Amino acid sequence: MRSIQGRLSLGLSAVLVVVGLGVAQLSLWLFEGGLQRYLEIGLRTESESLLMALVRGDNGLQLDERRLLPAYQRPFSGHYFRIDAHDGAGAGLHWRSRSLWDLQLPWPDAPGLHSDLTLGPEGQALLTLRADYRRLGEDLSISVARDYTPVRASFQRLQVLGLAIAAAALLLILALQRITVKRSLRPLERVREQIAQLQQGRRSALDTQVPEELAPLVGQINHLLAHTEDSLKRSRRAMGNLGHALKTPLAVLLSLAESPRLADQPQVRATLQEQLQQIQQRLDRELNRARLAGDALPGAPFDCAIEWPNLQASLRSVHGDHLQLRCQHPPGARLPWDREDLLELLGNLLDNACKWADAEVSLTLDETDQGWTVQVDDDGPGIAPARRAQVLGRGVRLDEQMAGHGLGLAIVRDIVDSWHGQLALGDSPLGGLQVRIHLPRTST
Repeated sequence: MRSIQGRLSLGLSAVLVVVGLGVAQLSLWLFEGGLQRYLEIGLRTESESLLMALVRGDNGLQLDERRLLPAYQRPFSGHYFRIDAHDGAGAGLHWRSRSLWDLQLPWPDAPGLHSDLTLGPEGQALLTLRADYRRLGEDLSISVARDYTPVRASFQRLQVLGLAIAAAALLLILALQRITVKRSLRPLERVREQIAQLQQGRRSALDTQVPEELAPLVGQINHLLAHTEDSLKRSRRAMGNLGHALKTPLAVLLSLAESPRLADQPQVRATLQEQLQQIQQRLDRELNRARLAGDALPGAPFDCAIEWPNLQASLRSVHGDHLQLRCQHPPGARLPWDREDLLELLGNLLDNACKWADAEVSLTLDETDQGWTVQVDDDGPGIAPARRAQVLGRGVRLDEQMAGHGLGLAIVRDIVDSWHGQLALGDSPLGGLQVRIHLPRTST
């Protein structure tokens, strides 16, 4: 969920930044263009005033300086003009403002507005307008220029201020956008947390008080949970009924195999007994494997403080009160796996340990960053190291490898494999066998 939120925030932020910068740059470009068009109107008015200042005198075309603006008289005032006569009686005549002093006004190549001309050593950026006229029978070109440097400097300051304001506004928009995205995805985050609680066995269904857009999804998930749980219960009940139904015929067949009628056929009796025992062991193993819930639908979690007294009482009723049974676990430990499967796993481990123990059996449950560790120790004879690798080898039938440890460890291995865990055998500090299981955390 955080990755979705991060991608949405990043994508929206990128769009806002690109669009914001584009709009800001376009706005500044349009503003400067509008400003230049406004100044162009003033320059054109000045060029028309200069045109009206040209009069016919005794010596031909003359410029009446009384009609000139005072700014044209001050050196480098920022207002300049240049007038050129092209042919006729005024051919070769030109006039320029005194404000140019001894400099030449850059001559535009074509009529119109030009903003890329510079005035000599003063370095003034000029906004120049060249206009062509015909007056008193003469073709005239009038260039009027204005120092654009102060205007451009003011515009650049305005540009920096505008960009700063735009950046602040963009940051505010990004912050509000992130808050909006987070608030909008909050229902999805709650659903994700509830699904994690489902996997941990802390709830059996999702809350239905969700936004209208999520209601169909939550309804379907709850329906699937109820259907899966019901199917799992029926399957377990059917497996139990099948096991009970087959045990009686198997017991009858075993008693018949031991009857005196086969006393004169010892080989047939031995073969029949062996095959029936293997059928019974395989039936017990497959029935237990079929009832495993695995990761499909976690039910009630395994609460160590509640379940251990019941396990201890069951083991004492089977193996007697002479065994010392101990359990160590973190306070309030709740293993996030199906309670029935964990009872099956621990029951088989402890039952095997009690069969071989002399006086003491220990169960240790420990939580780590990677998951949970289950460790069972006994003070019995143990299993030789060379035998352990053979017992745990892939594809080996445990019930044929080690009497007493066989079927129980086979069921345990099936459960551990279904949870993607690891099973290892070692030497116990008590002197017997140590069975150590690591169960990784369920993904949320």
